[in-house]
Amino acid sequence: MDDNARTQLPNPAPRPSGEEEELIRIWASPRGWRILSDVNNTVVGIAYLGAAFLFFLLAGVLGLLIRTQLAVPGNDVVGQDLYNQIFTVHGTTMMFLFAVPAVEALGVMLLPQMLAARDLPFPRLSAFAIWAYVVGGLVFFSTILYDLAPSGGWFMYTPLTLKEFSPGDNADFWLLGIGFIEISAIAGAVEIVVGTLKTRPPGMSLAKMPIFAWAMLIFAAMIIFAFPAVILGTILLEIERSFGWPFFTAAKGGDPLLWQHLFWFFGHPEVYIIFLPAAGLVSMIVSTMARRPLVGHDLIVVALIGTGFFSFGLWVHHMFTTGIPSLSLAFFSAASMAVAVPSGIQVFAWIATIAASRGRFRITTPSLFVLGVLVIFTMGGLTGVMVALVPVDFQVHDTYFVVAHLHYVLIGGMVFPLFATFYHWAPMVSRRMLSERLGRWVFGLMFAGFHIAFFPMHLAGLLGMPRRVWTYPGDLGWNTLNLVSTVGAYILAAGVLLFVIDLCRNFRPGFGGPENPWDAGTLEWLPNDVYSTRSIPLVTGREPLWDQPDLPEEVRRGRHFLPSAPTGGRETIVTSAVEGRPQYVIRMPGPGFAHVIAAVFTAAFFLLLTVKLVTIAIACGVVAVGACLVWAWELDKKPGPPADIGGGIRLPTTSTGPVSHPWWATVVLILVAGSLYLAFVFSYLYLWIVSPEVWAPRGSPDLPHPGWAFAAAGLALAGAAAIFFAGRLLPVPGRRGFGAPILFALAAACLAGAVALTLWSHWQTGLRPGDNAYGAMVYMAGVLDAQLAVAVVMLFGFAIARHATGRLDRERRVGFEVAALLSAYTAGQILFGLLLVHGFPRVAG
Repeated sequence: MDDNARTQLPNPAPRPSGEEEELIRIWASPRGWRILSDVNNTVVGIAYLGAAFLFFLLAGVLGLLIRTQLAVPGNDVVGQDLYNQIFTVHGTTMMFLFAVPAVEALGVMLLPQMLAARDLPFPRLSAFAIWAYVVGGLVFFSTILYDLAPSGGWFMYTPLTLKEFSPGDNADFWLLGIGFIEISAIAGAVEIVVGTLKTRPPGMSLAKMPIFAWAMLIFAAMIIFAFPAVILGTILLEIERSFGWPFFTAAKGGDPLLWQHLFWFFGHPEVYIIFLPAAGLVSMIVSTMARRPLVGHDLIVVALIGTGFFSFGLWVHHMFTTGIPSLSLAFFSAASMAVAVPSGIQVFAWIATIAASRGRFRITTPSLFVLGVLVIFTMGGLTGVMVALVPVDFQVHDTYFVVAHLHYVLIGGMVFPLFATFYHWAPMVSRRMLSERLGRWVFGLMFAGFHIAFFPMHLAGLLGMPRRVWTYPGDLGWNTLNLVSTVGAYILAAGVLLFVIDLCRNFRPGFGGPENPWDAGTLEWLPNDVYSTRSIPLVTGREPLWDQPDLPEEVRRGRHFLPSAPTGGRETIVTSAVEGRPQYVIRMPGPGFAHVIAAVFTAAFFLLLTVKLVTIAIACGVVAVGACLVWAWELDKKPGPPADIGGGIRLPTTSTGPVSHPWWATVVLILVAGSLYLAFVFSYLYLWIVSPEVWAPRGSPDLPHPGWAFAAAGLALAGAAAIFFAGRLLPVPGRRGFGAPILFALAAACLAGAVALTLWSHWQTGLRPGDNAYGAMVYMAGVLDAQLAVAVVMLFGFAIARHATGRLDRERRVGFEVAALLSAYTAGQILFGLLLVHGFPRVAG
C-alpha cells in the first residue's frame, strides 16, 4: 500500500446492481420509538451532540441568572444558598456535561466519515456512553429544582464538602453523578483510541491522518491518564462522607489539599482536553477556507502531542497560594509558561496558512468564528502567562481576573470552534445548510457580547472583586463594570438564541444535501448515506479529494474497497495501527436494546446510591450487569469464510491477539486502571509525608506479620500461572475439554483469595479504616484490588459459560484474551500493592 502503488482501482469493473440497496437495508435506522436502539454513528453522534448542546443552553441560563444577580450591588434576585447552587451547577454543567461530551460527540460523528469507515469499532459502546450520560446528566441538573444541588463550587473543595460542613445529599449528587459521567467519558475515549488506530482506510498511515484525527487520539489518551485522578478523588470523598474514612480530615492524618492535587491533576489537563480537538477542527477549517494544505502540518502534530504532555505538569499552578515549597512554585510556574509554546505554534500555523492563501481565504460564517478564535484564545493565552507568574497569581488569585481568563480560554478555545464546526460540517449530516446571513449575525452578537461580558471582569478582578461572591457593597468601584458585564452576557445570549432559531429553521438530519459545498480535501465530504461511504477508498495523501479529483465518483460507483456486504451484515475494514494495511473485517452489531438497558440501569445504580436506596440500587446494578453480558454474548461471532473486499484481497472476519480490536480496547482499559492506581499511590505517599505520625512504623502492631503478605503474593502468582496454562488448554474447534474452565475458576479464586487475605491480615491486627488516614489508605488499596478481582471473576465466569456452549476455543478466544489481560494486570497490581502497604512502612519506618 505504498504511495506509488495505485496503478488501478480495486474494483475497476462496474458493480452488480442491488449492492447499494442491500447496504441501505443493512444500515437502515429503526423507525419510530425504536430509533432509541440505533447504534449508527451519525444517529448517535447527532443525539450526543444535541444533548451536550442542550446542557450548554441550560448552563447558559444559569449563567444569566448569575450575571443578573451581580448586575447591581446589594441585589436579591436569588438567595445566597440558591446562588451557590446555581454557581456550582453552572460550572459543573459547562465543564462535565457540555465541554468534554460535546467533543466526544464530534469524534463519534466525524471520525468515521474522516476515516472513511462504516462506523467506529464498538458502536454499542458509543451508544451506551450517550444514554448513560443523558440519564445521569439530566438527573444531576434537575437537582437545582429540588434544592438538592451541590453548593460547594464546581471544584468541590474539601473540607467545605465534608459531611460536617455539607450535610444532606447535595454533595453526593455531585460525587456519584459526576464520577459516573466521567466513566462514560472514558468509555467514549476507548472507542476513539481504537477507532482512530484501527479503522482507518487502506493506505492512510499515521502520517496521512487528518489533523482532527490526531487531535482526537491525543484527546482520548489524555482522558485515559487524567480522568482517573478525579474518579479516585470522588471515590475517596464519597467514602469519607458515607463511612468516615479520614482521607481529607486533618485531625486524623488526612489533608484537604489532597483533594486539590487529585482534582487539578485532572482539571488543568481538561482545559487542553477540550482545546486540542477544537484546535484540530480549526486547523481543518483554515485549510479548507484557504484552499491549500495546512502550513507546518507535521509541526502542528508535534505541537498537539507537546501540549498534551506539558498539560500534565501544570496542575499545581492552581495551588500557588496554598503554601507549597518555593522550588515547586518555580518549577510549576516555568511549566505553565512553557505550555504556551506548542499552543502558539498552532496559532501561528493558522495565521501562516491564511497568509499563504494570497487573498483567497474565503470569509464565511465558519471563517468568522475561526478568526474569533484567533483573537479570543490568544487573549486568554496572554492572561494565562500572567497568572503563571507567581507574584501576579498571588495578586489575582480567586478574583474575577481569573474568571475572565478562564472564560477567554474556554469560550475562545472551545465554544467558538464548536459554532464554526456547526456551520462548516452541518451539510454532512443535514439536507440543508445553515443560513449564512443569520450565521454572520450570530457571530457578530456572540463576539461583541463575549468581550463586553468578560473583558471588564479583568478590571474588576484587578480592583479586588473576589470570585464566588453572592453580592457586594456599592462603594468599591465595581458597579459599572458588573453592569456592563451583565449587558454583554445578554448580548451573547441573544447570539446563541439566534443560532437556535437558525438551527430549527434549517437543520434537517439526513442525507442528500449539498456535496462538499466548501470544496474541502478530506474524506468526510465523500458522497455518503446511512452506511457512511459507498466504498472505502485507497488513500494516497493527506487531502485525498484534492489529490484524487475523481475519487468521489469512484467511491460512489463502488470502485474501491468493501463496496458490498460480503458477510451479510454491518462491517468495516480493520487496518494496521501505523501503516494502514488491511488486516481483517469487523462484523459489527446492529440496533438493540441491551446497551440502552445497561446504560439506564447503570445510571440508576449510581443515582439510587446517592439517596441511600442501597437495596434497589444493587438490584439495578444486577440488571445492568446482566444487560452487559447479553450485549457481550452477541459480539464474538463464529468465524466465517474470508470476505472479498475488492482488488483480489480476501480478509478474515475474525482475529485474535494484538491484531484484534478487543485486545486494543482491553489494553486501553488497563491503562485507565493503572492511571487510577498511580493516583492512589501518589495519595498514599502524599499523606505519609504530610502526617507521618499516624503511619505504622516498623514493629508497629498495626503491621501484619510478613507471612500474610507472602501468602497473598503466592496466591496472586498462582492465579497468573493458571491464566498462562489455561490459554494453552483451550480446545480445538468442535471439542470441549475441561482443563481450561478448571484453570479459569482457579485463576479467579486465587486472585480473589489474594485480595481477601490482604484485607483480613490488616483486620486481625485491630486496624480499622476509620481510625486514621493510614488505616483508610491501607483498606482503600484492598478496595481497588477488590474492584478488579470482581471484574475478573465475572469475566472468567463469562468465559466458562461460553466454553460450556462451544463458543470458546482456540479460534474464538477473544473472551479469554480479554479476561487474561485484565487478570494478569490484576495480579501485578496486587503484588505492587503488597510491596507498598506491607513493605514500604517497614523500609521507610
